[in-house]
Amino acid sequence: MGKAKKIKVSKQPKTALGDQIEEEKAVKSNNRRKVRIRHEDDDKFVDPALTKRILSQARRQQMEIEEENGIGQSARSIKKPLIKLDTNAEFSDSEEVSSEDEQDTVLHYEHFEINEEDERAIQMFMPKDAAPMKTLADIILEKLTEKKTEVETQFSDAGSIQMQELDPRVKAMYEGVRDVLTKYRSGKLPKAFKIVPNLKNWEQILYITDPTKWSAAAMYQATRLFASNLKEKMAQRFYNLILLPRIRDDLAEYKRLNFHLYQALRKALYKPAGFMKGILLPLLESGTCTLREAVIIGSVLAKNSIPTLHSSAAILKIAEMDYTGANSIFLRIFLDKKYALPYRVIDAVVFHFLRFERDPRELPVLWHQALLTFVQRYKGDISSEQKEALLGLLRKQSHHTITPEIRRELQHAKCRDIEITEPKLEPMVC
Repeated sequence: MGKAKKIKVSKQPKTALGDQIEEEKAVKSNNRRKVRIRHEDDDKFVDPALTKRILSQARRQQMEIEEENGIGQSARSIKKPLIKLDTNAEFSDSEEVSSEDEQDTVLHYEHFEINEEDERAIQMFMPKDAAPMKTLADIILEKLTEKKTEVETQFSDAGSIQMQELDPRVKAMYEGVRDVLTKYRSGKLPKAFKIVPNLKNWEQILYITDPTKWSAAAMYQATRLFASNLKEKMAQRFYNLILLPRIRDDLAEYKRLNFHLYQALRKALYKPAGFMKGILLPLLESGTCTLREAVIIGSVLAKNSIPTLHSSAAILKIAEMDYTGANSIFLRIFLDKKYALPYRVIDAVVFHFLRFERDPRELPVLWHQALLTFVQRYKGDISSEQKEALLGLLRKQSHHTITPEIRRELQHAKCRDIEITEPKLEPMVC
């Protein structure tokens, strides 16, 4: 057998048991220290001027490489702008537009195509002697010619413009604001422009800034400002005299709506009564609303929530107007929202469709689609007499695909004036 190994016992200082327990509870400090060797070169940084030159040379080389590869100025213009970081920078709402919303907006109406047959059919319902819409500049020029000698005149109409004599310095200041808004893209607005909604003669000040030359981004910021600070009637005038003509001009020229102007329409819904009275109803009453305008403005109504009261009033007004193809588009959009409409509004919509029973003209597909939407959503809210009248209408005005579906919906409808009797329960026989 081998020798037994001796167990080494470490020598510990003699310490009382209580002191050892207390020492184990406390954290022991380590006497080890790390020695860091610092070099003199660590405290040196790159000079700011040298950094700027390096970045400029890098950008220049990048541009030369792109030119060699055949990438022109048009491709560079599509790139996103460089973001300049600043410690005192404040970000505005215009810089927070998400790419998903923009893509959703573009896809909603970018590929919209107008059928030639529908356009020819709708042209039959367009009035030939429609009066052109008035802008803010037209109204102010009329007032100036009427009151050349009386500058400080207050008109009897509450919605008319109050002309005042302006200080030349104030006029010069807002002419400078006009130059800023013409080239505005993003960032802060001039403070002089932010106080315009609080002025009594705000329309006269806006005339000096020349809204027809504002950039699309400036129009969006102005709509945000005026929709938040003006009352319903004043916001209605801003929408009608400035925003609506700009949107129609942009659509007529480019055949599509600028994204900032589309966002301005969405912000205008912050005042729903002003939107209906200042944009929607004047557009339809003009009789010159095109299908493209109706689809784009209608997409704003379809995507955003609107109070039932304002939507009901708009449906009632549209149903009583002279018919155009745009009327059917807006009716269909409102009906698809599935409001709990009053019977008065439902009756008005029924009479709107019954007016065409003896119309010799061929009705467009939009009219039949609006009728189908109404029957699908509100077939249980019509009376039995209205049901029979609509079935008689289908014998005069029909569409080979849509009319059978409308007839099927009406035949299975339970009218509001028919009482539904519940079956009596028979007693159970044990």
